[in-house]
Amino acid sequence: MDKNSKIYIAGHRGLVGSAIERKLRKEGFNNLILKTSSELNLINQKETEDFFNQEKPEYVFLSAAKVGGILANSTYPAEFLYNNLMISSNIINASHKSGVKKLVNLGSSCIYPKCAPQPMKEDCLLTSELEKTNEGYAIAKIAAIKLCHYYNQQYGTNFISLMPTNQYGINDNFNLETAHLLPMLLRRFHLAKLLYEDNFEAIVRDLKKRKIGYGYDETIDFNNEKSVIEILNKIGAYKDKVIVWGDGSAYREMMSSDDLADAAFYLMQNKDYNEVGELVNITNGDDIKLSNLYEIVKEIVGLPQKIEYDKTKPNGTFRKLMDDTKIKSLGWTPKIKLEEGIKSVYKWYCEN
Repeated sequence: MDKNSKIYIAGHRGLVGSAIERKLRKEGFNNLILKTSSELNLINQKETEDFFNQEKPEYVFLSAAKVGGILANSTYPAEFLYNNLMISSNIINASHKSGVKKLVNLGSSCIYPKCAPQPMKEDCLLTSELEKTNEGYAIAKIAAIKLCHYYNQQYGTNFISLMPTNQYGINDNFNLETAHLLPMLLRRFHLAKLLYEDNFEAIVRDLKKRKIGYGYDETIDFNNEKSVIEILNKIGAYKDKVIVWGDGSAYREMMSSDDLADAAFYLMQNKDYNEVGELVNITNGDDIKLSNLYEIVKEIVGLPQKIEYDKTKPNGTFRKLMDDTKIKSLGWTPKIKLEEGIKSVYKWYCEN
């Protein structure tokens, strides 16, 4: 890419897409094509193809997706499979047909088998069964990887697939029903802290600013303090404690979306399909026990209450540590430390 290249970021308002936009603008790339979901329905094949034929992007970052945590994936598996399958298929196919020079496809670590050897190498894809709680989403992401791979083989395209570990960052989804782990923790702990402080006005401002999910947003009576507190209790925030799912024994790897954007930019600029291969992990190469992560978030938020574990709820996959050998061999390493990144996101959350 050069500074005048026409670049399409699919999903530019999301966590990853917005980080990629920030990175590109920082590097002086401003010829960006940005469309909201209301302006362009990527699930619709004709709309997507018409858009590509009209705009003729030279480079594409495919970060558009329907995403969510364990509960959302378990509750809406058909939506996660269908929507993500259609989005990726339409964009990849339209990119080929319209002559896109290069495409970066953003996947997820959930593509790897539930019991994959740790740390997970790229070649363990499809070697055993997936984690059931997010199988629909994972299958759609695997299909996108294979579609890029086969288009490269059959048509000579230059489409590369990146498999990032768990992401967090600015513009994350803080809806407690559909959020990923870290934004869900930050918001639940934040609301619990406000509850402890009897700061009802701040709680109401927060709930009016961002949805919490579970159907509660339509039923909240902001003039009834008791009613609001009852809803906070239902989502695990109490005056004397915060409830988290599972027993805290599982491990998770966390990466700032700004690091992922840096990796995506680096690979788009410097590495082609024949160097990257079918896929490459974007990873720190280390992870953290959830009970320890909870304590870090508790300290950063300033939460005075105790953390209580609901062991009737699932832990999800016990460990999802990804191998970093390949990405390091390609010349890239992450830069943002976990606590530094969480502090930055919580500061942004409080200010926005």
